[in-house]
Amino acid sequence: MTTPSKQEYRLQNLSCASCAAKFEKNVKAIPEVKEAQVNFGASKITIVGDISVSQIEEAGAFDGIKVSQSPKRTIEKSTPFYRKTENILAGFSLIFVVLGYVLASIRGEGDTLAIATFVIAIVVGGIEIFKTGFKNLLHFEFDMKTLMTIAIIGAAIIGEWEEAAVVVFLFAVSEALEAYSMDKARQSIRQLMDIAPPTALIKRAHGEHFHEMELPTEQIEIGDILIVKPGQKIAMDGIVLSGLSAVNQAAITGESIPVNKTIDDEVFAGTLNEEGALEVRVTKRVEDTTIAKIIHLVEEAQAEKAPSQQFVDRFAKYYTPAIMLVALLVAVIPPLFMGDWQHWIYQGLAVLVVGCPCALVVSTPVAIVTAIGNAARQGVLIKGGIHLEQLGHIEAVAFDKTGTLTKGKPEVTDIITHNNMTEETVLQLVAAVEKQSQHPLAKAILTTVHEKGLTELEPTNFQSVTGKGAYATVDGQKVSVGSLKWIATLTTVDEMTKERTKQLQAQGKTVVAAVSDDQLIGIIGIADQLREESKNVLQKLSALKVKHTVMLTGDAKPTAQAIATSLGMSDVRAGLLPAEKLTAIKELRTKYGAVAMVGDGVNDAPALASANVGIAMGGAGTDAALETADIALMGDDLTKLPYTIGLSRKTLRIIKENIIFALALKLIALLLVIPGWLTLWIAIFADMGATLLVVFNSLRLIRNRND
Repeated sequence: MTTPSKQEYRLQNLSCASCAAKFEKNVKAIPEVKEAQVNFGASKITIVGDISVSQIEEAGAFDGIKVSQSPKRTIEKSTPFYRKTENILAGFSLIFVVLGYVLASIRGEGDTLAIATFVIAIVVGGIEIFKTGFKNLLHFEFDMKTLMTIAIIGAAIIGEWEEAAVVVFLFAVSEALEAYSMDKARQSIRQLMDIAPPTALIKRAHGEHFHEMELPTEQIEIGDILIVKPGQKIAMDGIVLSGLSAVNQAAITGESIPVNKTIDDEVFAGTLNEEGALEVRVTKRVEDTTIAKIIHLVEEAQAEKAPSQQFVDRFAKYYTPAIMLVALLVAVIPPLFMGDWQHWIYQGLAVLVVGCPCALVVSTPVAIVTAIGNAARQGVLIKGGIHLEQLGHIEAVAFDKTGTLTKGKPEVTDIITHNNMTEETVLQLVAAVEKQSQHPLAKAILTTVHEKGLTELEPTNFQSVTGKGAYATVDGQKVSVGSLKWIATLTTVDEMTKERTKQLQAQGKTVVAAVSDDQLIGIIGIADQLREESKNVLQKLSALKVKHTVMLTGDAKPTAQAIATSLGMSDVRAGLLPAEKLTAIKELRTKYGAVAMVGDGVNDAPALASANVGIAMGGAGTDAALETADIALMGDDLTKLPYTIGLSRKTLRIIKENIIFALALKLIALLLVIPGWLTLWIAIFADMGATLLVVFNSLRLIRNRND
């Protein structure tokens, strides 16, 4: 027995949240379909089962949904506002509404020709509403179009032709504006998809020769050589084989300063080659590139419902039947005592219109979609609405030290010379001995020699001494490099040097001492340097009302304490193993409630998983960071942390505002029933106003930037 295939399809014309729910239900009803899930934010559907595109389009025919197979790149043709069928019909409807009012003012409201003109306006503007509405009535499905159909037919029956015509036109306008607004929110995904070029120039081996050809990225294979000219975007992830250039990685990491790339450096699809020509060996297929993973994770994040959205969906499920019951009671109960059936039936119809749940249904997803898309463009990958919401409730933030609060790369900080040696000479001699070592401290010394432009000396007779250091012959001198304790066994070390070494170690620095022909020539202080932005980030977190920050590190206490003192952090927990970091996170959760952990996504995995929100540094180069963390700061940029917390809190605030706007406007309109003032006009304006207010309020998140 074969397992049904799982396919993704991209959707066009998916106009509203309730339409998405109905479309999903229709697809699930197809016999061949085992499972189906619509992602409204990303405008796509995932289907398990063997099914054709035409079958899917038939399920979405009620909303004019068009389907194309994913992951094939499709160029969406943008139809101008004035050329869309629904907007043309709304325009004609308006013409007939105006003509009807002109005829009514000249010939009287009861004139047959005026009524006929209003009927034409209703039919032209409402044809799509009625088609769906009548189908829904037959199946006892009560969505927005069903309620509108009942209300318009009811208004026509009691002779309210003018208002029925105006309501049809206004509803068509609100539908058009909602579709436009939702499309605006989806642009964040579309912009991500357009980052990487669809084709690329490659060199491919044919026997002993290479042939150049331009291919769609889907046909490029691992091992192909990508030719990237100055000013071109890089189409695939790979390793630089030849060339030197500055590459702008803002599309992936959010960092605006170009990064120099040369042989053996990694480059990412969607980044911009600015200066030199590059040849790049392709290391990943198009669907596995970093940008493809980001797009996939962002789309999945938008599909995952946040807690507030789950609440709204549950509420809306009971809300619509309740509104229909209220409308029925308004239409039937008062006339039993007051006698004016026509007036109260009209009021009941107005209640139906006002009760459309559209504003409430879109109050959360539009905000979530917009915020996650905005964050992705800023180089922050948020893997779900639930994580976005949880981050907004964070009370404490725990930081790993190395590579998070610090740069993660040791640097030479102090050079103290002896016996009339210059700093440059000491560096050259020590670097020569350390040249064959892979230790991070050796790399720090060699990097300093390169930065100062000093000549590299060549060692001979190199010998490593386990746990102590190393020695070699350099320029005819025997040079020994290692810990001061070992060096003190080779030569006399004065008290001043010992005291200075203690001072450097108290500052969290590692000290390397050097001897040349039994004479102490100097000591070098090396430390993992603090990120320039770390202190400012902690101040911003405090301004965002984060109650507590703490450092969790496996480093020794003096090193951790020195970093914490320079940052003004009072809570430092040093010498921790991964399991002890996990325990610390659990303690913080007990004390503060919601806790975020910021680490490198690999050795901090248990702590990241235990925290309410795990945040990984530098997701661009690490698949592990993309997999383990709830949020990844793609550019290894700590300044994105306060931006992301600020964005999440603003999103929470906007969601609350949306729910209040949606319910308050409808409640005010419903209260007008008591004095009998509610009209179909007011009802449609309340419904349309609430929907547009919610959508445009959510779109404010597009403007959120990392300042």
